[in-house]
Amino acid sequence: MASKVYFSSEITPEKVLELVQKLGKKLPGKVAVKVHSGEKGNQNFLRPDFWKPVIDSLQGTVVECNTAYEGARNTTERHEKLMEEHGWKALFPVDIMDGEGPDLELAIPDGKQIQTNYVGKNLDLYDSMLVLSHFKGHPMGGYGGAIKQLSIGVASSYGKAYIHGAGESEKIWTASHNCFLEAMADAAKSVVEYFGGDIVYVNVMKNMSVDCDCCAVAEDPCMKDIGILVSDDPIAIDQACIDLVYASIDPGKNHLIERIESKNGVHTIEAAAALGYGSREYDLIEG
Repeated sequence: MASKVYFSSEITPEKVLELVQKLGKKLPGKVAVKVHSGEKGNQNFLRPDFWKPVIDSLQGTVVECNTAYEGARNTTERHEKLMEEHGWKALFPVDIMDGEGPDLELAIPDGKQIQTNYVGKNLDLYDSMLVLSHFKGHPMGGYGGAIKQLSIGVASSYGKAYIHGAGESEKIWTASHNCFLEAMADAAKSVVEYFGGDIVYVNVMKNMSVDCDCCAVAEDPCMKDIGILVSDDPIAIDQACIDLVYASIDPGKNHLIERIESKNGVHTIEAAAALGYGSREYDLIEG
């Protein structure tokens, strides 16, 4: 069955909220709002004021986890400081979910590469989740969207290394590339199941660089902005974004497509679909 993906070419904070409301999915209880805090020096990440209307509407708590590599987000102290510098703390309550151990372990019995996902232990404080993703390229994954936010984004610092290493954290940068992509799909499934599907996804196709918001030095955007997408299916929303890039008439898309294809980025979507927690088939509903 095709999933519903709501789309608008108008990119405003108000339109994000409008599309989430059109989706009509209620997020119960205490809502975790997964964002990308933006690496120090990155110019492309979506700022907190852009997300303010939708986060305020849910009275959500902005959540993040520490990185597994050097930078301004690899310790809780540094990450908290960056969240303040980037303006998140001025607007929202912020929770670095793996700020204190031990990690929460989520089982993935049918995972292709990993059978355990190590996430920030504070995930257990929340009843539902809003996943706010900036769709763009990525130096390793090819692209970054909803599935990456669910997997790498929710994983603890150790969990990130574990996913990258496809179950062997010491192989964080040396594991088979396709195994890493499949491990991301595995990890994302565990978060979907943890919340029983009580998750809404927003992908914003703006400032689309070939590089991720995790890059302190990132290329400038290579193509024109496309729009906002909202769904309750992480696979459908990522597939829709990929399709919109290919369908674009902007010649700059070729640079982004080369990044996606060179890293076999669509394999993450293929692996996720094989695990059955969403569909690559979707109806794009313009609003």
